[in-house]
Amino acid sequence: MNTVPHPRDTREPIEATAATVANFNLVLITGMSGSGKSVALHALEDAGYYCVDNLPPELLAPFIALQRQQQATHVAIAMDVRSGVSLPQVPQQLDGLRREGVALRSLFLDATTDALVRRYSETRRRHPLSRQEAQRTDAPERQHVLIQAIDLERELLADLRDGADVIDTSIIRPAQLQSYVKALISAPESALTLVFESFAFKRGVPLDADYVFDVRMLPNPHYVPALRALTGRDAAVIDWLREHEDVGRMYVDIEQFLERWLDALAQDHRSYVTVAIGCTGGQHRSVFLVEQLARGFGARWAALKRHRELDGN
Repeated sequence: MNTVPHPRDTREPIEATAATVANFNLVLITGMSGSGKSVALHALEDAGYYCVDNLPPELLAPFIALQRQQQATHVAIAMDVRSGVSLPQVPQQLDGLRREGVALRSLFLDATTDALVRRYSETRRRHPLSRQEAQRTDAPERQHVLIQAIDLERELLADLRDGADVIDTSIIRPAQLQSYVKALISAPESALTLVFESFAFKRGVPLDADYVFDVRMLPNPHYVPALRALTGRDAAVIDWLREHEDVGRMYVDIEQFLERWLDALAQDHRSYVTVAIGCTGGQHRSVFLVEQLARGFGARWAALKRHRELDGN
């Protein structure tokens, strides 16, 4: 039976398998309680990763040493606020693993407070930081305690959120989340991965956006009866939008902005940058621009695309 070696005994196994470090892929999943970490972990398990949920940070180093010793190549670990006082040491541990050559991807799942409150209300689960919540009989007071716990959790996880690729799960379905996670981990290794995301302003701005561009002022195919039911991926809509100079001008403006700053972001050791393009319904204009931008930037950078309002249909 294999056991986790004591930290002081890990030097020899790590050195003995140093040649395999380059083939060791580690995905760390963190995020808000109720944001979908279990769904993301299942997606990684389906993709062939050996998955461990709620690993205490104190066991991270010996666990990785054991996995290297056993010549594992794809490992996923979920950590959350239940780890308590040991959470602050995780960013430093991750930096150490990167210096050792471990291919590390960090995913942070987030959601709006309203979405989290609704999920807890539907499942009747208790938030790990709201121990007093179950003792409250008054519904408004229970919700107040829950919101306080969520706010505290955001504060405790702030350092883990920085530097991670953030996925906003507020209004996406589990199948969408699984698809997004699999796309991120399958993206080719590069200095920077770009995620272009279309969305509808009427359903809120994505929490995972690093940059947000509002394209609601552009000509809208929604008002053309023959195009209303189509999307920005359909040839008829593409041709119609290309006929309007403002659409081309918007593309060039976004392109030039990103070209100006992407190298600086890469030099700042950013792994992911999410560029969100929003229109009224998230169906035509934003979808068209995301498709074009992903195609254009994909020649130089690893570029992914998401269509928040379409992917779940």
